[in-house]
Amino acid sequence: MIVLQEIGKALAMAGSMGWEILWPLILGFTLSGVIQAVIRKDQITKLMNDDSPRSLSIATGLGAASSSCSYAAVALARALVRQGANFTAAMVFEIASTNLVIELGLILAFVMGWQFTLAEFVGGPIIILFVALGFRLWMRGKIVDAARNQAEKGLAGSMEGHAAMDMSVQAEGTFRERLFSKAGVTSVAQYFVMDWAAVIRDIVIGLLIAGAFAAWVPTQWLQAVFFEHNPTLAFLLGPLIGPLIAVVSFVCSVGNVPLAAVLWNGGISFGGVISFIFADLIIIPIILIYRKYYGLKAALRITSIFYISMAAAGYLVELIFTPLHLVPSNRHLSIVNSTISWNYTTWLNIVFLLLAAMLLIVFFRSGSGSMLKMMGGAPDAGHSSLPDTPPSGTVSSPSPSPSPFPSPSPSPSPPPLDDGDRPRAHHHPGQDQ
Repeated sequence: MIVLQEIGKALAMAGSMGWEILWPLILGFTLSGVIQAVIRKDQITKLMNDDSPRSLSIATGLGAASSSCSYAAVALARALVRQGANFTAAMVFEIASTNLVIELGLILAFVMGWQFTLAEFVGGPIIILFVALGFRLWMRGKIVDAARNQAEKGLAGSMEGHAAMDMSVQAEGTFRERLFSKAGVTSVAQYFVMDWAAVIRDIVIGLLIAGAFAAWVPTQWLQAVFFEHNPTLAFLLGPLIGPLIAVVSFVCSVGNVPLAAVLWNGGISFGGVISFIFADLIIIPIILIYRKYYGLKAALRITSIFYISMAAAGYLVELIFTPLHLVPSNRHLSIVNSTISWNYTTWLNIVFLLLAAMLLIVFFRSGSGSMLKMMGGAPDAGHSSLPDTPPSGTVSSPSPSPSPFPSPSPSPSPPPLDDGDRPRAHHHPGQDQ
């Protein structure tokens, strides 16, 4: 009986946390859908052909404008590598697309405080800088060649189909014209639904883990582990411990924010919780995907460089924020002990659930429901269940490599569209190199 009560307590806490973050999630994914719908993704590879500051800045911007699903980001980065993008630039794109996205910033602001959102956007570029330096030193020459050769094998990972979809509006026009056109509204709905479908598993798992932590792990125990009463040790160990907790939590993307709130209440340092939030790209399932995509040696180096960069960003963010008095003092975030009641959160949830329902209706009425079946497809597998002419434009990989969503026509000659609108009919793996 006691066991059932404890399980019920953990589930109740997880449910309350989910209710607290629901409307910011819907708002974040809607705004993300708007951005992705109007930004053309063709020619990405040409803009990321080296590791110069310009290319890495473009990779950062394009990544920040994309989805927050970690698995899709990893798959898309591999697709860019196969298409000839610089390896470092592809990894920078991957980092930005999970750690610098608007939905993560919104969730951090509403759940933990605006200081954590600011830390995200300060720490993200720091990680990218360290990753760029680390790759120049330890990820070059034969190991990159071997990683590219392994990538060319096209072994399936996770969310391959989602990574290959380009649902942006292909028509020309101003931002307003493209966004409020029929194709623009449909594109926003497609990105909204597909991005939710990509991360819902991680959000649910993250809430369950956070609920279990909050219900079963005593705060005093967490305070002892994180050396809350020894500021020097807390500062030194927090950014090292934070990513390791993320590695074994199996939770990525925005799904780790509820657990981050529990850890913050438990006494982890500011740098430690920031490095934990950043570490969604080195959880165990993704490390195994790196091994499949790039080989064991490259996977170990990628993971090591990411870990060092995320820990270093945690240290620097805390060092920057402390003298500016930007480190929050509140260790009792309400999300952990919240309950569902008639307050502003409930009313906002109702409003944004209506918005989500409208986008779902647009999505299914446009004939896009079959896209959900293709999210986990193999990178080079063809799928025939997409609508023949999606209202938002084309659904393809963002550049000329083989796509999981080829044109229904078997003709080897592509239709007369802009460069990058459709995958090339003939593509040989050796051409990327």
